[in-house]
Amino acid sequence: MDHPTIDSLPRRTLGRANGPLYRQLADILREPIGNGTFPVGGELPKEATIAEHFGVSLITVRQALRDLEADGLIRKRSAKPAVVAARSPSVNLSWKFKNFADMAAFTKDAQLTVKSYRKEVSPVLQRHFGMGKDEAGYCLRSVLSIGEQRKAQITTYFPPDIGARLKREDFSDVLIFRSVQKHLGLRLDVAHVTVRAEIADEAVAADLGITLGSPVLTVEMLYQSADQRSIEFSVARHPADIFSITYDAPNDLS
Repeated sequence: MDHPTIDSLPRRTLGRANGPLYRQLADILREPIGNGTFPVGGELPKEATIAEHFGVSLITVRQALRDLEADGLIRKRSAKPAVVAARSPSVNLSWKFKNFADMAAFTKDAQLTVKSYRKEVSPVLQRHFGMGKDEAGYCLRSVLSIGEQRKAQITTYFPPDIGARLKREDFSDVLIFRSVQKHLGLRLDVAHVTVRAEIADEAVAADLGITLGSPVLTVEMLYQSADQRSIEFSVARHPADIFSITYDAPNDLS
């Protein structure tokens, strides 16, 4: 059987006016992978051949292939062409937040399972809400899933006056901040985001179904109202192998 070649791909000029070149290239490559022109188990054309065909750099090609690999569509190999691994993307969390609407899109098709909601004493409450050492706030513990796959262990803290106005059954929305807005009649104006690497302790490993000591990507989000009052602090821990962060870094140097 004949193997598909570079001629199976359209000849198209990629322009920066249409966005990052690597994303345009990745989108072009997704089509023949999805329709079976490049079958599962078959090889893609060589990186240099793709670069020449589309008039782009090897760096652009490699970034496009990294995106396809992150989606589970291909498997890259050292010094050999990439191999097609699947026709459709695996379930994955690729994070690109610019606003609250992006957060909503991020949780599409997800379910939130609430494990507990109760008063607790924690250094986190002291740090983010200015509470006393022995002063209790409220803590919501939950797990975010898509289908059978557990995507995040989420721990959410509230100061006592906010937490006392919420009940466990109020957290019916997959987006916790949206439940807070709905039931308290307030608007959260901004979320301050911090991303860090950690390793899974026993509780995280059990919630996510991963091995103790596995790498996790932790996303901390401090939500504030328009008057800059801290309302909610959420810590979401994700298995590192199914979570990626994507962003554009424009060259703003003179």
